[in-house]
Amino acid sequence: METIKLAWDFLQNEILGMKWLNRLIGSLLSMLGLSPESRIGASVQFFLYDTIKIMVLLGCLIFVISYIQSFFPPERTKRILGRFHGLGANCVAALLGTVTPFCSCSSIPLFIGFTSAGLPLGVTFSFLISSPMVDLGSLVLLMSIFGWKVAVVYVVVGLIIAVAGGSLIERLHLEDQVEEYIRKGKNIELPQQDMTIKDRIRYAWDQMTGTAKKVFPYVLIGVGIGAIIHNWIPQDLIVSLLGDNNLLGVIIATLAGVPMYADIFGTIPIAEALLSKGALLGVVLSFMMGVTTLSLPSMIMLRKAIKPKLLGIFVAICTIGIILVGYFFNAIQFVLI
Repeated sequence: METIKLAWDFLQNEILGMKWLNRLIGSLLSMLGLSPESRIGASVQFFLYDTIKIMVLLGCLIFVISYIQSFFPPERTKRILGRFHGLGANCVAALLGTVTPFCSCSSIPLFIGFTSAGLPLGVTFSFLISSPMVDLGSLVLLMSIFGWKVAVVYVVVGLIIAVAGGSLIERLHLEDQVEEYIRKGKNIELPQQDMTIKDRIRYAWDQMTGTAKKVFPYVLIGVGIGAIIHNWIPQDLIVSLLGDNNLLGVIIATLAGVPMYADIFGTIPIAEALLSKGALLGVVLSFMMGVTTLSLPSMIMLRKAIKPKLLGIFVAICTIGIILVGYFFNAIQFVLI
């Protein structure tokens, strides 16, 4: 058992967490006369380490996930979902959301296509909630920062929100709240060509480079904010706003994430810095869920597909779910970390 534990710790700290890279950057900065113990040195070290680490993990993850994704084009995904009914369909839709696009703005066009194709509204919403919140990339990245327990529980509760939210919307019978051009849209069946291994590798490479270029600015912004929080904002201020003495911390963090637009790759460094400064785990994860699921640009795009009543219900379900998840993680934080 001790050998297994050592192997796991090495995987989490040195492979996923890339702690060796942090030590290397610290040594290089010291050689250049910039002490990692100073505020400026620590900020530079945090910025370089997190940017390189996230982009390397991002590239590897997107390549692997995109290769898997090549087996699930929209038409095939629609056919898979069409085979299931009731709660089972919501569960399958939520699970399929984990191997599809990495942010909500990318998920919405698929949601529109599935709805136009006649899939049940609740099923498409389970997919829409799950896709940006709990993709496979989030599992690995969260594991590299917070450990496997937090990562697994995060994904599980995210799937629960997706299934419960979609099931509730299905029971409310809100099909008339979808814009008419989508409800009456014609779904064109396109023949699906079989891809060779070479085709899938090329597809995965294109997805990796395209997504990396798209998210790189948000990673830089997220890491920059994280560096400022980590080294320049007093710990007492973070604890007073987002620590265990403020019962509203989860609500504040959830609402703070709404105006932002980023995917989980951009929120990871901010979450890491907040946690190191004394913010509660549930607060940090609520912030991440709020950004990835309820960002204002995504809601504006979604409004073009659904009417205000359904949009409001969707936002309310996600917000309540995220807040409950936040308080749940706060309650079990000391078990997970």
